[in-house]
Amino acid sequence: MTEPWQTLLWGPVGIGGADWWLLFLHFTALSLVAVGGAITTVSEMQRIVVAEHGWLTPMQFNDCIAIGQAAPGPNVLFVAAIGFSIGGLVGVAATMAGSLLPSAVLAVAAGRFGQRHRQSRGVRAFSAGLAPLTIGLLLATGTALLRPTAGQPVSWLLVAATLWLMLRTRRNPMWALGAGALAGALGWV
Repeated sequence: MTEPWQTLLWGPVGIGGADWWLLFLHFTALSLVAVGGAITTVSEMQRIVVAEHGWLTPMQFNDCIAIGQAAPGPNVLFVAAIGFSIGGLVGVAATMAGSLLPSAVLAVAAGRFGQRHRQSRGVRAFSAGLAPLTIGLLLATGTALLRPTAGQPVSWLLVAATLWLMLRTRRNPMWALGAGALAGALGWV
């Protein structure tokens, strides 16, 4: 029988040392392409932890995203929720270190370079190209998160209502998250 402290430390899935290292390397690679934040790489995270390794189910993965986004604090907390669900506190360390360290080093280096060469044509073109890239990554994230419940009409209604809310009003996005949570609690999605 597993002790509660063992589940907290190592996680419910019980992955081994090689898998923690693999988890760290996957999140390290993702952090280097996370233009627009970690949320833009959710579709690839889902592919890795759900489809490729089977560490989480699609719904467990979506739960991690929802918990991380609803929690107060930085947007990247969902990465900690994924890590904890896979490997406990060690999984949190693997996913968070992989997500934060490489991108922080790259951001500092790119920021210094960009500041020195901000008037160059290449830096201006690169900066302008990041917006459409971020939008595309966010659309991929939305698609990945919708996939487990896409066969249910309420899911599509929630997506449409959320888009309308975000594009037409200045309401807090927590209303849309709350509507989705309520729909899930009632068993509609």
